[in-house]
Amino acid sequence: MALGKDYVRQDCSLARALEVVGERWTLLIVRDALYGVRRFGHFLAHLEIPRAVLSARLQSLVEAGVLEKRGHDYVITDTGRDLWPVVHALARWGDRNYSDRGPCRLFLHIPCGKRIDADGTCPSCGRVAPPEELEMHPGPGLDPDRDDPVSTALREPHRLLEPLPV
Repeated sequence: MALGKDYVRQDCSLARALEVVGERWTLLIVRDALYGVRRFGHFLAHLEIPRAVLSARLQSLVEAGVLEKRGHDYVITDTGRDLWPVVHALARWGDRNYSDRGPCRLFLHIPCGKRIDADGTCPSCGRVAPPEELEMHPGPGLDPDRDDPVSTALREPHRLLEPLPV
């Protein structure tokens, strides 16, 4: 018996969320959109994802209201921004459990100038920092050999949500 592709019989908010972000590649697309990636070709180069899969995932994220299509750009919406704590928590979990070199990215709370902790809280002000108040810096686990335009741009400090200069 083949496994279903949805959770229609589950009365659960987690199941409904997985309907939107549970497919392979989807959270990586959301992560990149939070980092400032906006163009189809930039997602394609950075993720090394099959073109048809990327197209399908972007379309489903637009339909779900996570991304908005503006001309040639895919822009993260407020609904997409709400995924920041999830993306950050999963990345920190991966750092703790599956990284030999440490985090790939470090996040500073711009108003305080302090690095946020694993749960996204600024140690200076005690607030969970929203993505629009964060600046991303390369961490010790970053792969220095990636040479696509997005990876190159992400080696420089960059404010989340702002379009990458690529």
